[in-house]
Amino acid sequence: MGFARTCSVALVGVEGVVVEVQADLEPGVAAFTLVGLPDKSLIESRDRVRAAVVNSGGEWPQKKLTVGLSPASVPKGGSGFDLAVACAVLAAAERIDPRRIADLMMIGELGLDGRVRPVRGVLPAVLAAADAGYRQVVVPERTAAEAALVPGVSVLGVRSLRQLIAVLTDEPVPEEDESADAGRPDPLLAGLAVSGADAGTGTRDRDGEACPDLAEVAGQFTARRALEVAAAGRHHLYLQGPPGAGKTMLAERLPGLLPPLTPQESLEVTAVHSVAGTLPAGQPLLDRAPYCAPHHSASMPSLVGGGSGLPRPGAVSLAHHGVLFLDEAPEFSGRVLDALRQPLESGHVVVARTGGVMRLPARFLLTLAANPCPCGRHGTLGEGCGCPPSAVRRYLGRLSGPLMDRVDLRVAVEAVTRSELTGTLTGAEPTATVAARVREARERAAARYAGTPWRCNSEIPGHELRTRWRAAPGALDGAERDMERGLLTARGLDRVLRVAWTVADLAGHHRPDIEDVGQALELRTGIQRGAVLAGGWA
Repeated sequence: MGFARTCSVALVGVEGVVVEVQADLEPGVAAFTLVGLPDKSLIESRDRVRAAVVNSGGEWPQKKLTVGLSPASVPKGGSGFDLAVACAVLAAAERIDPRRIADLMMIGELGLDGRVRPVRGVLPAVLAAADAGYRQVVVPERTAAEAALVPGVSVLGVRSLRQLIAVLTDEPVPEEDESADAGRPDPLLAGLAVSGADAGTGTRDRDGEACPDLAEVAGQFTARRALEVAAAGRHHLYLQGPPGAGKTMLAERLPGLLPPLTPQESLEVTAVHSVAGTLPAGQPLLDRAPYCAPHHSASMPSLVGGGSGLPRPGAVSLAHHGVLFLDEAPEFSGRVLDALRQPLESGHVVVARTGGVMRLPARFLLTLAANPCPCGRHGTLGEGCGCPPSAVRRYLGRLSGPLMDRVDLRVAVEAVTRSELTGTLTGAEPTATVAARVREARERAAARYAGTPWRCNSEIPGHELRTRWRAAPGALDGAERDMERGLLTARGLDRVLRVAWTVADLAGHHRPDIEDVGQALELRTGIQRGAVLAGGWA
């Protein structure tokens, strides 16, 4: 009788659970039994592992073989257990010393020829292994750079099962030829991406694509200033204006204003995209804010996460620490839009399905864009709007009050004038100039909140702002009067105060004064209370 064990990782969303892979050989009729709540793709590993061992020059044991995945109560899926199952079987058959693999973490899919194919979710799997105390992991060579991002872990990247066997038995490591021809797609990378999963998602500078510049936007000085405030304080933004005014252009340039991700944020974002299959090839670490713009026909599972079995990350998680842009927001389903209310407050989404409960990160900057009416010409010059008032109210009413109450900035985007479009009026600042001010404002906020769990103004609880970081005396009088008149809710007053702190940070003020609060109120309610400067902050 032979027994051996090694370890792998089961992913539940972007969180990993360490799984012990045990192999037991007993005398009897040759059979291969796999237990431990495997899914269909994992059950099929019996055939993949057997063929890979034989084609790698090994001998398959002709005994009763039982492979157990423990803990048995955790659902397990995917092909990433193949490598661990193969090594456990070979160790039970004494082809490999069982002690050599007992403390190894193995992740990888096996081809029938013994090649080790990459799988999605290597980064969160290795993070889970490191948290559990494992210091040596074996992964496919193609994902070794991704696994090496986890500090304190020794990573061995292998191309084939033959190479791993040679390493574990101290034999000469055979060379494996690259299978992909020059200029042709590598078939080994096919498992890393889900077809169509990256539609409407991505990161800046992906595939050499240049980041769009804010200087390309004609006019729209108020909307540009709102974009700057949104980026500096991570405030949610609503843009309303006629078609062709530049709402989408503005939203696409918002990620370029955000500061680069911190090392911890980069790991979180990369882990989500690795699991979702949207990690760009050759880019193991994402260091720029992601941008996700789903179509208005998106379903609730595609937006907040879900699917059959164990849920998968949705658009709100793919936009984690980045921008989620909903163009033509009133055209989205009301149920889909209202599902955003919980992650907007908590920064994460909890999805419960029959296959399990999953918690996904979802701290994103929401940007909504809408026309003023179904035809888009309400309040504009020219032919005029033919929509009856009831149609206009019904159209904008699709954005519920509780959802809009969580949006800090609401800006009217006016139609571009001839002089703005032809370049007669100049002075539009480029992205780099605005991004520098945003970084300085973020640094002021980070210094103020040092020693607290918060980094941006939008994250600060209202009670803390009212008691610990107070505005200048009398600065909130106008906002409090608006609350008494019903123009602001209690949540709205707190959000005005947060925006006022961001305006003050951009202006270099020690704390918000009456002008900072006035600009915050104007950006929150859309009611003109003073001039927003076309360039710079007073």
